[in-house]
Amino acid sequence: MSDLHLVLGNKNYSSWSMRPWLALRHFDIPFSEETIWLDTPSAREEKLRHSPAARVPILRHGDVTVWDSLAICEYVAELFPEHALWPRDAATRARARSLVAEMHAGFAALRGEMPVSCKRSRPLGRPMSDACQADVERITAIFADAQGPFLLGEWCLADAFYTPVASRFRSYGVQLEGVAADYASAVLGTAAAKAWHELGAAETHVLAPYDAIP
Repeated sequence: MSDLHLVLGNKNYSSWSMRPWLALRHFDIPFSEETIWLDTPSAREEKLRHSPAARVPILRHGDVTVWDSLAICEYVAELFPEHALWPRDAATRARARSLVAEMHAGFAALRGEMPVSCKRSRPLGRPMSDACQADVERITAIFADAQGPFLLGEWCLADAFYTPVASRFRSYGVQLEGVAADYASAVLGTAAAKAWHELGAAETHVLAPYDAIP
């Protein structure tokens, strides 16, 4: 069994959990995993067993505990320098980190109005707020600037952080064109992304507020 142990939320809903899982899986880095079903009576207590922040994802590595998806990805990148989790070139790496930081800290309206659901496949049944529309337009511009086939050419952590948004766009019928559409297709077509979505779609645990979004 791997020394890396990843504690996740539901694959069907947890975009934050998706990020480090994709990074590890894409680079074939061995890890074990467990799922804490979100919004159950025992969920908070289960998360507290692993981290005082009581949030997923959480990485356990021996005596080391790392929480927060970005912190986990940075830790893994340091553990495995032989893999280009961040681009090797300094300028490209700076752009990748900027894109990741923008995603990690922003797009709150999009998250609230279009939560991840691997099972959903229908357009949003209500108008987007102006804030959500602005988020969609900014992310579409990022996709349209992809260096092909991925954001910075080769797959890296920036793609791990934008795959959940490509998933949202597909689930809610957000239409993309040209390079933006090509990027979304490429990032959702990786073996890791396909595996995550298949596993998420197979889950039976339901978060009613997410599934009730029209």
